[in-house]
Amino acid sequence: MTRAPANLLAVRSLLLTHLDNAPGPDDLDPGEVGIVGDSAHRGGYHCGSDRVVTNDYSVVESPRDRAGLTLDAAALDVGQFNVSSGGRTNTLPSFSVWCVAQCAANAADTRDIREIIYSPDGSTVKRWDRLGKRTSGDSSHRWHTHFSFFRDAIKAGRDQRPLFRRYLSSIGLLEDDDMTPEEHNWLATVHKNLTVLDGRNPVGQIYTRMALGEDATVPNFVSAHPTLKSLAAQVSALQTALTALSNRDFTDEPAIVQGVLASLTPEKIAAAIPPTMAKQVADELARRLVA
Repeated sequence: MTRAPANLLAVRSLLLTHLDNAPGPDDLDPGEVGIVGDSAHRGGYHCGSDRVVTNDYSVVESPRDRAGLTLDAAALDVGQFNVSSGGRTNTLPSFSVWCVAQCAANAADTRDIREIIYSPDGSTVKRWDRLGKRTSGDSSHRWHTHFSFFRDAIKAGRDQRPLFRRYLSSIGLLEDDDMTPEEHNWLATVHKNLTVLDGRNPVGQIYTRMALGEDATVPNFVSAHPTLKSLAAQVSALQTALTALSNRDFTDEPAIVQGVLASLTPEKIAAAIPPTMAKQVADELARRLVA
């Protein structure tokens, strides 16, 4: 029978954690956040493979849905709320309009959302459809907002909470977090690699001492390990070479070199490394250090 998948249950839990019992005249009740349609429900994203119908739009209109069809439902309904936070009144319509704006802007954490059926004012019903096939919905969406997710994302178990975390952060009900999911994953990987404390990873031991406040300075961290010390020395040597080059009698080169030197510091080099490359460097360092 159609089931509620773990990733949508996680979204439901997140919303209820912060909007149920929130200050204001009307918080979000558990009965107002649904995933699986009732027993009479047939067809659409609230249904899994046992309840879809012939030519069901939630299956046939996208290869992502065809490839992802399972017994899992792929929709979430959010009911009415009116809560106070951040000096503002936050309601279902304002929440819905915010989410639609994020989808329309193609924010990275919205790309698994197929459609949102909502009311911006409690009267008019609208539909944002990533596939551009529909623009309306029935009158029940005046008092609840419907989110459809591409079925392949649900099948893959992909985390759907980031968008909703951003909303809760934007209204002051969740501590702000500027890091993307990819950056969180990268940080977790670095932490894991640097804390392999089996006697073969001095970087991990130094990292732990830094976390405990026993070795807090970057210079100590760098100088304590020959590989990182060598890397720092190479950067320093490059700076020296460019300085020497700037003393030669070229017309434009000194100004160019000085501009390069102004930004060529280890800190700025590290800051410029994208998370994906940084992860590769961290993984490779960890591999060599434990070998």
